[in-house]
Amino acid sequence: MGFEEEYQAFMKAHLQVRTGERLRRLQEGHSHAERIFLRQVWWPVFYQFSYLHPEYEVNDFKDGKRYLDFAYIRPAIRICFEIDGYGPHLKNISRWKFSDSLERQNQLVIDGWNVIRFSYDQVKEQPRRCQQIVQQVIGRWLGDELDQSSLSIVEKEVLRLAIRKGEAISPIEVEKYLNLSDKTVKKILSQLVNKKMLIPASGTMRIRSYRLGEQVKNPV
Repeated sequence: MGFEEEYQAFMKAHLQVRTGERLRRLQEGHSHAERIFLRQVWWPVFYQFSYLHPEYEVNDFKDGKRYLDFAYIRPAIRICFEIDGYGPHLKNISRWKFSDSLERQNQLVIDGWNVIRFSYDQVKEQPRRCQQIVQQVIGRWLGDELDQSSLSIVEKEVLRLAIRKGEAISPIEVEKYLNLSDKTVKKILSQLVNKKMLIPASGTMRIRSYRLGEQVKNPV
C-alpha cells in the first residue's frame, strides 16, 4: 500500500482504541504539521508506522497529563518526536511558558526519553536532513542490535558507519574508517550486499556507493 492507505489505517487503528481525552487529543491535536512529518520524513525511510504512536499521553511532572506529537516505543528505547510550529503565538510566548516548555523536555529526558525536535519549516523544506536525523537516532538502537547478529566484526562496523552517516557510503570512506585495503573493502561490501544488508546506490562499476538494505533500514 502507498502512504495514504497506510496513513488512514494507522490513524484508524489508534482512534479505535482511544476514549475520552486521549481520543479528543488525537482528533484535534494531530494536525497538518504532524501529517507532513509522516509523509515527508517518516514514510520515505520506513514505509510503515509500526511502534509509532501519535499524540502519546505521558505523565506530567506536575501530576497532570501531556501529549507528545509522536512516540516511538520498543523494548529499551523510547523516542519522542516533536514538530514545533512557528507563528505569532510563539513570538509572544511568556517567559513562564517558555520555562515550562524547557522543564517538560528536561523531565522527559530524566524519565528515559530521547527527545528529537523539528521545526515545521525543517520538515517541509529540509525533509532529507530530517530523515537522516530520524535514521541516526533509531540507528543507535539498531547499532546495539548488530552485536547480537552473526555478522563479522568488520561487517558490523561497516553497517554502523552507514547508520551513523544516515546516507550512502563509498568504498573510500570504508577504507579510511577501517584502515583496510581496497581489495578487502570490496570483498566486505560484496558480502554485505549478498546478505541484503547493503544495496548498491550509485556510481560506476569501479566506484560505487552503498546504502542500507531493507533488513537494516527498516527496524520498525
